[in-house]
Amino acid sequence: MTMTDPIADMLTRIRNGGKAGHASIKVPRSRIKAEIAKLLKSEGYIAGFEEVDDGVQGHIRVHIRYDASRKSIIQGIVRVSRPSRREYVGRGDIPYVRNGLGTAILTTARGVLTDAQARQAGVGGEVLCLVW
Repeated sequence: MTMTDPIADMLTRIRNGGKAGHASIKVPRSRIKAEIAKLLKSEGYIAGFEEVDDGVQGHIRVHIRYDASRKSIIQGIVRVSRPSRREYVGRGDIPYVRNGLGTAILTTARGVLTDAQARQAGVGGEVLCLVW
C-alpha cells in the first residue's frame, strides 16, 4: 500500500507521539518535512529535530516538547490542504489560527513559511497545516 499523504502521516505521528508521552518520533525524510520541522522548532512547538542518514531515504527524528505537567505543547495539529483537495490562499486571506495564538504553515513561492512570515513577505500559497 502506498502512502498518499506523507505530510499528514508526519503530523499524525507527532500528534499521537505527544498524546502517548513519547520523547521523540521518527518519520521518513523529505525536504518539505524537514522544512516543516524547522518551522515547528523555531515557533517552539517541538524541542528539536535531527535528520538521520540511513543510506537510503533517511529519516527525521522529532523531539516532542512537553510542559511542566508532562502535557504536549502541541494542543492541536491539523492538515488543511490534502492531495485530493488543495487549499490555496492569497496574501490577504492567510488564516489566523486561534486569533493569532496558533500558527499556519504555508508553502509559497518563497519556500515554506509561517502565516506571520507570509504576511510580512506579502505572499500567499498553499496552506499545509494549522498548529496550536
